[in-house]
Amino acid sequence: MNKKTISHWKIKCAALVSHSAFTYTILGFIMINAVIVGLETYPELYASYQNFFWNADRILLWIFTIEILLRLFAADNLGSFFRGKWNWFDFLIVSAGHLFAGAHFVTVLRILRVLRVFRAVSVIPSLRRLVDALLMTIPSLGNILLLMSIIFYIFGVIGAMLFQNIAPEYFGTLERSILTLFQVVTLESWASNVMRPIMAVEPLSWIYFVSFVLVGTFVIFNLFIGVIVSNVEKTEPKKNEVGGSSEEIRALRQEIRELKTMIHNQSSKIN
Repeated sequence: MNKKTISHWKIKCAALVSHSAFTYTILGFIMINAVIVGLETYPELYASYQNFFWNADRILLWIFTIEILLRLFAADNLGSFFRGKWNWFDFLIVSAGHLFAGAHFVTVLRILRVLRVFRAVSVIPSLRRLVDALLMTIPSLGNILLLMSIIFYIFGVIGAMLFQNIAPEYFGTLERSILTLFQVVTLESWASNVMRPIMAVEPLSWIYFVSFVLVGTFVIFNLFIGVIVSNVEKTEPKKNEVGGSSEEIRALRQEIRELKTMIHNQSSKIN
């Protein structure tokens, strides 16, 4: 097979994998995989149709494998394909399904089937941009996480000192105290299960809990969310600009492919 033939098939393959119908088809198989993984959580159903689940998983795995191979072939080279972090994610998830095939890796394989559902993020561009924007906010959250750690530690030590004898199941050690504060900061049954039983013994204990809720929940968590929203708003316009330019580049590449095809056809007629 000469270079012209390979280039011709590369163009056709690139047009195929970039087509919206191909994307929606793969997304459909990902959703089918999600339904099958969900059905596997019912023990009686899984025991009755174990062969069906296994065969369906093998078929889906090979469909995703063919998809990755088509995208690899359509890429200009391996370097251009693996420069994309989402391509790395797709490649690792699919290849791991082949590497861990066997009875000794049943649990790992079931977890990998669940992770395949996350491939919907890599297929849908809007979700991909959103995840990229959220990941870009992680470095700026370091100071807030450090501040939260300091506040948790201070209130954890104070709680252990004040309520160690009153409620040892909640404040018996520093670890239990911090875990209790995590429950309090999530506002999950903190008043009825934690604060009020302690208040029955120590009436002024409400000062400790209310102050921690005010600082930990209404200040720190809102600051945490504010930084995320601010960074996402900053990155979204850039993402939109990149998204718009990528559409133009994609259209330009399609025109170049068509021109190459026309030139190839004309050269074939001349020869």
